[in-house]
Amino acid sequence: MILPTGSFVNAAAIIAGSLAGMALHGRFPERFRHIVFQGLGLCVLLIGVQMALTVKNPLLLIFSILLGGLAGELIRLDAAFERVGECAKRTLRSGNPDFTEGLISASLIFCIGAMAIVGSFDEGIRGDATVLYTKSILDGFASVALASTYGSGVLFAFVPVLLYQGGLTIFAGLFQQHFTPLVISQLTATGGLLIVGIGLTLLDIKRINLSNLLPALLVAVALALIFP
Repeated sequence: MILPTGSFVNAAAIIAGSLAGMALHGRFPERFRHIVFQGLGLCVLLIGVQMALTVKNPLLLIFSILLGGLAGELIRLDAAFERVGECAKRTLRSGNPDFTEGLISASLIFCIGAMAIVGSFDEGIRGDATVLYTKSILDGFASVALASTYGSGVLFAFVPVLLYQGGLTIFAGLFQQHFTPLVISQLTATGGLLIVGIGLTLLDIKRINLSNLLPALLVAVALALIFP
């Protein structure tokens, strides 16, 4: 079994960046935070569009998003995220009113994307963590901006990142023979559309319930395996 080294490095970068951002809290001018989020939103939007355009079968992508969204609404995944965040807040006795929003927002930004998915698969299948190391640098800088606004909730986003990416790496290593180019392509494209949603939210254009769309990633894998 491959040790998810890239995910551990990514988690460490998020912790370091969050601590730096929390140290800057209150001393980071609002106009700086605003322009950082605008820049981050534009970059996220571009990355999402590029990922989505790698789709090989648009119909599978459409059904992945629709079925995944319905599944997320059915099980109220967004409410589950809220409960987990509030539970963590109570456990840690955090007085930060933005703790839950920071935890959820940062977790979504760090977990959804081509680099998280493809990087984890690349390490699991080929033992190459280069993509995740690169993602660690980007997430470290992003966590500075996020933590300066949301505070300590961003710091604890390292937990879902470690579990999610580490799990994908181990899963890919155990079942690498099933991950065809089509499966990876559909996962990347589906994640790309979700990233577009993150970009729209960061730019204050449209707030999308991304939590309930997360099952689309699992649906994308299932459909790509059923309809190769």
